[in-house]
This record gives sequence, structure tokens and C-alpha cells, in this order.
Amino acid sequence: MSTSSIPDLSGISMAELFRIEAEAQTQTLTAGLLALERDPADAAHLESLMRAAHSIKGAARIVGINAAVNVAHAMEDCFVAAQKGALTLGQAEIDILLEGVDLLSRIANSSEAEMAKWEGAAEIESFLARLANPANASNAVATAAPAASAPARSADPTTANADRVLRVTADHLNRLLGLAGESLVEARWLDPFARSLLRLKRMQQEFGKCTEELRNALAGTPLSEDAQMRLAALEKKGAECRDFLGARLVELEMFDRRSGNLSHRLYDEALALRMRPFIDSAQNFPRLVRDIGRSLGKEVRLEIVGEQTQVDRDILEKLEAPLNHLLRNAVDHGIDFPEERLAAGKPREGTVWLEARHSAGMLLITVRDDGRGIDVESVRGAVVARKLTNEETAAKMSDAELLEFLFLPGFTMKTEVTEVSGRGVGLDVVQVTMKQLRGTLRTTSELGRGTAIQLQLPLTLSVLRALVVEIAGEPYGIPLAAITRTLKLGKGKVEMLEGRPHFAFDGQRIGLVTARQVFEKGESPLSGDELPVVIIGDRGNRYGLVLDRFLGERELVVQPLDSRLGKVPNISAGALADDGAPLLIADVEDMLRSIEKLSASGRLENVQRSSAGAQPARRKRVLVVDDSLTVRELERKLLEGHGYAVEIAVDGMDGWNAVRTGDHDLVITDVDMPRMDGIELVSLIRKDPNLKSKPIMIVSYKDREEDRARGLEAGADYYLTKGSFHDESLISSVADLIGES
Repeated sequence: MSTSSIPDLSGISMAELFRIEAEAQTQTLTAGLLALERDPADAAHLESLMRAAHSIKGAARIVGINAAVNVAHAMEDCFVAAQKGALTLGQAEIDILLEGVDLLSRIANSSEAEMAKWEGAAEIESFLARLANPANASNAVATAAPAASAPARSADPTTANADRVLRVTADHLNRLLGLAGESLVEARWLDPFARSLLRLKRMQQEFGKCTEELRNALAGTPLSEDAQMRLAALEKKGAECRDFLGARLVELEMFDRRSGNLSHRLYDEALALRMRPFIDSAQNFPRLVRDIGRSLGKEVRLEIVGEQTQVDRDILEKLEAPLNHLLRNAVDHGIDFPEERLAAGKPREGTVWLEARHSAGMLLITVRDDGRGIDVESVRGAVVARKLTNEETAAKMSDAELLEFLFLPGFTMKTEVTEVSGRGVGLDVVQVTMKQLRGTLRTTSELGRGTAIQLQLPLTLSVLRALVVEIAGEPYGIPLAAITRTLKLGKGKVEMLEGRPHFAFDGQRIGLVTARQVFEKGESPLSGDELPVVIIGDRGNRYGLVLDRFLGERELVVQPLDSRLGKVPNISAGALADDGAPLLIADVEDMLRSIEKLSASGRLENVQRSSAGAQPARRKRVLVVDDSLTVRELERKLLEGHGYAVEIAVDGMDGWNAVRTGDHDLVITDVDMPRMDGIELVSLIRKDPNLKSKPIMIVSYKDREEDRARGLEAGADYYLTKGSFHDESLISSVADLIGES
């Protein structure tokens, strides 16, 4: 052999060269062994296994990794013996061979400095000995090896197919996709321009009709030769303009179609560069399911449907851990033991399905099993036992609502912790990841038949389906995945509770807050009889966001904000509207946190509808501070019934925050309250130079003279007892302090 035929390895390390070959071949070995386990008589699988082991042995020998040569050679001999009928590969042998695959993966992923440690390693000697005499290892039970649960790494593209490839960074792809998106937006500008020319064509036609009507009107009128020539020239010029405009309009429409089609194709191709087949992330899952089942004494296999479904590479990477948890859960919690399955009339071997498909512009991934299903009544009992809700509320919950508790941090139905599950961590990880990916999940289960968990995700993180809305004259995009419902809420359906607006939806009381307040855009000059509202948040933390108006659903190309801006409150990214105008994409999780802060500080504005152009007169404002819901509501309704505007605080600390940040004409406070009592609140108000002149009234159950004296000494202007005061006394006292409303 001439030296020119020997590959030049000087520029590549031994570990890297061997890793490229091993990554592809270990995947073939794993898939072949799992298939052989189900069908031991399949000669085609034995042939592919022998070739894969031979390829690894040859690659390892070239680069001088003797440890990998010995492991691969022993596995190759085993496959050859099985081909000749001298050896039957049962479960014990396949368990040991899978350990050999893991050894090859670990050797391949070792650094060059670590390669020498594998020479003569006890672990390899033990493997070779057990493979030579598998009967001694027949009782060994495989557990999920690190290689089975580690993130899959794709083989070198040059070994996977013959296509020419280039290495391109993710940043370059993102910029290319951004430019393609801008090109798509620019192409849309032609459509309104073409519509304006159509309008010009209609005007031209109307001009032609006017000219014709003029000629008809002058038909009986004698005209000079010059006038007749001018009229004829006018008609000719009008016809020429009409024909010229029509021809140019046809050309523009053709250009618009070609430009739009080209922009769409460019964008689709740029988007396709970010896509990878689903199997790239799922190729290690069959081994994972098989090993976990064996460790638990269960017989189970994984079927993957939609292997070539295209998924955004960023989503694919982030889905690995959630799917890992869901598959572990399906095997541990879902799949029943062989004896239980036979008794229930099921096959001895359980099945877990992992399916990926596109539907209605979304990516749907489903993990389904044919196991025992979820006992909803047991979940109901666990929810009450953990004091997550009371028995009365739990009894009213639907199955879907109860199953949502499975995704809470620390919630588990297992009574003991094992290596596989029991800590209540896995499904919480799934929930968190779905929120990060702007996705949703849905769980269905049938007792004795199995469970299915479906993840609904965007096809790509670079494109967002959003509801575009107007807030203070500016467009904003709200991700559709984060919206529970959009509606036009009638004015009569808004009710007040503790001085704050609510409305009924799906058996819940949903609080209302204006988008202008969340985005700090000033007060909302709303008019009309209906409120444009989007409901955001999960079932335990929902709010109705009042907007100025809906602008429609759009598909937006996400443009990251400049990193120098840092985290912009309530905003996640930017985009371009169809007309090229910039708009901001809302960060719904951040918005919910902002609303919670506003609510906790008592600064949520009342949602009011005023008639167009009317400016309501300012009503006198009263702050009611009391830890009793009954007393607060009684005083609020009484005061509002007499025309006063009322704000509520639930304790002394809440009242102190409210009085410092609000503009109140009067403070009415209780004495005994948590965190800060009424006497301390009165003292703080009187010590504040900006608040010391504010009228204060104490309304308390304490009716002893010393209690009254203590309140008045602290600085209260009035002291009423709850046990004796009536409507007139309270209203009369308020009027004495600040006048009538």
C-alpha cells in the first residue's frame, strides 16, 4: 500500500477520531440488540450487529486504543457465534452486550489523557470474562446506564450521509432567519400598495364615465372644431391612461406574487436549517425504557412514532430532560408487573408509545402507556392529605383539575423514594420546561387502561403565534399559548369584591386589571359597554387583562432585544408587524408577577367605563383597613352607597403601604390586626410630615374607656365601636371629618 493512501491523522486527536466512528456504531449496536431481544431469530439484526462491532474494532485498532479493540472483538466473536448457531443470545447475554456498548461509549468519550487508564482496566476484564461465560452472569439485572440516559449526540454528518455539509454556528442561523423574516415582512408591503393602485384604477374608470357623460350631454350642442378635437383628445388620453395603468397593475400583481412566494420559500428554507428529526433526541430512549423496566422487574418496550418529524433544534435540546422524566414515570408508575398484566387480560409485555407529530401549526408530543392508569380518587385523597385544598373543594374538582396536581413541586403518589422516582421532582421539571418553551400539557388517564400526557409546543422558538393587541396606542403581542381565553366582557358582568373588580369565569372569580397599569401607560380612557379582556395565568392564579382593543392573531418572527438593555419588565422580545412597524412581545410570566406585586401593595386600579368624552368628578377617597372580610365589605358597601370611593387594606402593614402611595381623604382602621395593629398605624401616619394632617377614624370592637383613650392619644380623630355603631353614625362621622361625598 502506498503512503498516499494512508489517511493523514496528524491534525486530529485519537480520541476525537475514534469518537466520530463510535458514536454512529454504538447507536446501531443498541438498536440492534433491543430488536434482537424481541426477535432472537432475526439474522439481519445479527449481521448488522457484527458489522458495527467490526467497524469499531477497526477504528480503534487504527488509532491504537487497545481497550476498545478487545471489547469490540469479543462482541464481534459473540455475534459470529450466534450467526453460526453455536450460541443463543438470551436476556443474560444481551444484558452483558449492552454493558459492552456502554463501555465503548465511555472509552470513546474519554479524553486522550484518560485513554491509557482503560488498558487492562478491571472493568474491561470483568466484562470479557462474563461475556465468555454468560451463565455466571445470568442473574445480573441491568440498570439504566449513564449512556442510556445521557443526552444523545448526533454522529458526524459525514458518516451519516453522503451530502456535503458545512459547519454553521447557531448565531449565524439566527441572523439568517431574522433577515429572512424581515424579507417576508418587506414583501407584504406590496399588497397595500397594489390595493391603492386598484383604487386609482377605479377612479380612472369613474373619470372615463364622466367624460362619456359629458360627451352625451353635449350631443345636441353645436361645438367648434377645436372643442371637438380637445374632447376627442381627452377621451383618447383617458383610454391610454386606463390601459397603461391596467398593464402596470397586472405586472405589479405578478411581481407581488413572485416576491411573496420567494420570500416565503427563503424563510421556509432558513427555518428548515434549524430543524432536526425528532429521532435525534429520542434515539437513546428505547434503551432507557428497557433498562428501567428490567431494574423494576417489568417487561416493557418503547415504540417511537414520527421519528422524522422535524423539530426546532433549540426545542429538541430542551425536551430531552422532560421526556426522560415522562418515560421513567410511565415505566415506574404506569406499566404494571407481568403477573398483574396477565391477570387483567393484557399481554405480558407492556408498551410505552412516544409520538411526535405536527398539527394545526403546533408540535404535539405524546407519551402514552398501556399500564394501570391513574386512580383519580387516590389523587383526590393525596391532595387533601397534603392540605393543598379542603375536602369540599376537592370533591368538586374534575379529573382534569386533579391531575394537574401531579405537576406540582414535591407532589408524588409513591410512598417510598427509589432511584427511579418518589421525590416528586420529575413532573415539576416537565411543567417548568413547558413554560419556558411557551407550551402547554394535558393529561388523560383511564384506570386499568393507561395514561397519556400530551405536550403542545410551537414548531419553532423563532416564530410565535400571538394575539396582537393595542395598549395606549401601541401594538403588543401576547403569545397564544399563554392565553386561556379572549372575550368581550359586558359592563354589567363586572362585580366588586373588597373594592376590586372581578367577574365570573369557569366557576372562578377572576380579578380584572388594566394593561395600561401593568405597562405603566397611565389611566385607561375606556368607553363603551364592553371590555376587551384576555385571561392569563393558570387556574390557581388567573387574571383578566383589560386592553384597549384587539388587533388580531399574527405569526411573528421573534427578534431578541439588545442584551445591553438587560431584562425589560414584562417584555420578552420584539417583532415586526405586517406593515413593518416594530412591536413588543409580552412576557406573561413577568406580567403575572407584576400584577401580584400591585395586588399585594393595594395599588390595583379600579376598572371603570365612562361614557365617551365625559370626565367623572373626583369622589372623596376613603381607605378602610381591617383584617375581617365581613367588616371590610360592610363598611365598603355602606360608604360606596353614600358616594365615597373606597380602597381596601387587609392589615396594618398593607394599610401603611397604601396610605403612603395613595391619595386618600380619610383612613378608617381597626385596632387588632396582624403584622401591624391600628394604634401603630395611626402613630406612623401622625409622625409622617406629609400625612400627619390626614383625618383618621378608628372602628374597633374594644369599647372600654382606656381603649378609646389610647386610640385618641395615638392621633385618631374619631373612635367608634363596632358593637354599637350603625349606618347613620358611621356616615355622620365620616361627613364630620371630610364632608359629604
